[in-house]
Amino acid sequence: MSPIPDQIPEPTISVPSGDPTSTGPNRWKVVWRILFLLVSVITLYGLLPQLLDLFGEIPKLRELNPIWFVATVTLECGSFVCQWRLTRTALPQVSWFVAGTAQLASNAVAKTVPGGAAVGAATGYRMLSVSGVNRGNVGAGLAATSIISNGVLLAMPLVAILGSIVSAPVPSGLAVVAWGGALLFLALFATAFVLVRFDRPLHALGRLVERLGGWTNAKLHRTGGPKAAELIHQRDVMIDALGSRWEVALAAAVGNWGLDYLALVACLYAVGATPRLSLILLAYGAAAVLSMIPITPGGLGFVEAGLTAALIAAGVNGDSAVLATLAYRLVSYWLPIPAGLVATILFRRRYGRVDSQPEGAAPGAPAGV
Repeated sequence: MSPIPDQIPEPTISVPSGDPTSTGPNRWKVVWRILFLLVSVITLYGLLPQLLDLFGEIPKLRELNPIWFVATVTLECGSFVCQWRLTRTALPQVSWFVAGTAQLASNAVAKTVPGGAAVGAATGYRMLSVSGVNRGNVGAGLAATSIISNGVLLAMPLVAILGSIVSAPVPSGLAVVAWGGALLFLALFATAFVLVRFDRPLHALGRLVERLGGWTNAKLHRTGGPKAAELIHQRDVMIDALGSRWEVALAAAVGNWGLDYLALVACLYAVGATPRLSLILLAYGAAAVLSMIPITPGGLGFVEAGLTAALIAAGVNGDSAVLATLAYRLVSYWLPIPAGLVATILFRRRYGRVDSQPEGAAPGAPAGV
């Protein structure tokens, strides 16, 4: 049943097609999208030989140790469940069904569209919203989980360095990744702590953003823009989104990345490799960063080449590194795509098409069960 609008729609006012304020920004947006798509196609074409060589090893997947491969699938499923737990920690009113289907669908979109991280996040946001959760709460909850999740990811190189001190030295090929990631984590943690703990630095940052936004709006002949007070308010809302549940959220984020990392380790054992866990953690961190490159869907091509090279630098045999990378990407990249399609169908059967829902979700409506 179609929703009843809250108010009468305003009459449409036609604007002449020659008005630069109406066509200029849209035209440039289309141009940038075309250029981005062109760069993505060219990049994939350049990476195609390496991808074809990798896919040519698919028949060798039959040589994998079946016990370790089952362990890989199990660990990857556990990683996804931890991500759902993280969502439900930030948004307790969200059911397991909604958290799971929204994450699977948004993850599939992010892996199939160039620059899909933003599109995937928007997909998850809409699905959580139309399930009956207030949109402001959804935005604050997703922002909080993103910060915690990325913080755990950036902490992995630091953990790997500490582990290498008591086990094995870090190869020169991975030293830059290790120390760079560790310093980045410390810088991010210090910055986040200051911005969360004190208002004055955040207000100064907000004033800078406000001035830049005002300058941009003036050039585009627009009004409005971000305000410093709004930035502080959103910070407080984001903190309140977790409240005393931050320990559970942190544990879920660690489980999400940790189990995914162990899935890679299981793939290495499945091909008969005996890796040093601290060094594989560095290789995993490098691959996770490569997957965030927005040029190709889910870092396709970059992750395969980068992870294989990182595993070799970590001491894994070349053939084993290729086969382990192929097995890991099969479980973490390719299999979740059809799972996302199934999740989308199940979600639509319960809540209807996402695009057909009203812009404002009912603030107090219960989430799906």
